[in-house]
Amino acid sequence: MKRSMKLTGYDFDVFVHRGAGAYICGEETALLNSLEGKRGEPRVKPPFPALVGAFGGPTIINNVETLANVPFILNRGGDWFAKLGRIEKSGGTRLFGISGHVKKPGIYELPAGSVTVRELIYDYGHGILNDKKLKAVIPGGSSCPVMTADEIDVIHDIDPMMKAGTMMGSAGVIVISEEMCIVRFLARIVKFYAHESCGQCTPCREGMVWMEEIIERIEHGKGSMQDLDLLLDITDNILGKTLCALGDAGAMPVASFINKFRADFEAHIRGGKCPNA
Repeated sequence: MKRSMKLTGYDFDVFVHRGAGAYICGEETALLNSLEGKRGEPRVKPPFPALVGAFGGPTIINNVETLANVPFILNRGGDWFAKLGRIEKSGGTRLFGISGHVKKPGIYELPAGSVTVRELIYDYGHGILNDKKLKAVIPGGSSCPVMTADEIDVIHDIDPMMKAGTMMGSAGVIVISEEMCIVRFLARIVKFYAHESCGQCTPCREGMVWMEEIIERIEHGKGSMQDLDLLLDITDNILGKTLCALGDAGAMPVASFINKFRADFEAHIRGGKCPNA
């Protein structure tokens, strides 16, 4: 698809290439491989795309949210955009996606550093669905370490979330109520990452499937207490040991769910089924 655009003194063309939906192609070098007609898998870095990118040329890669801000920055200036943020070193706005067990899911654009996780859930999301209690929150997409209900009074921005032991990530807030089985929820997450692994790195290729099998075993009442420590051991052997962040993306939620909700997993194992079944 070709789109012609004209600016004063400079003309250029925009070409849109539609992908096939592979999650791994969200990684910048896997995206470049896909664009070049190759298998969508990450490249070894360095060289970085800014030096050797698409078809061997220097390439700058940005996401849609960043590009959407460019016209406003060009029209009003970088200082104006930076001052939209409410805390130091965090300018502009953020798109927060609120989903899960909330009464009003949606996408909300807010000044950076202006809102806590609690405010996102209860002010913008209008509270927990069916007026149930909050069980947990994943603050930045399924790959981020989970937060418990008593950890949500923190500003949803890069540095505050890091200090809270999690990440801002994509700012995709996933709200989990007391009605949701934590083990079943984690099983869905790991199944996704096991399916989307490109298979290039052994820790990710083997570790994701192994974790999926263990968590499914626990979910169906056939797990053992030793499985929990085994899962933590597997995550330790994945984190930081792959070419791209997909390995970490699958390992971090497993480690955080077990560390913060271990009692839920133990209840499955002792009872041979989900306590809420």
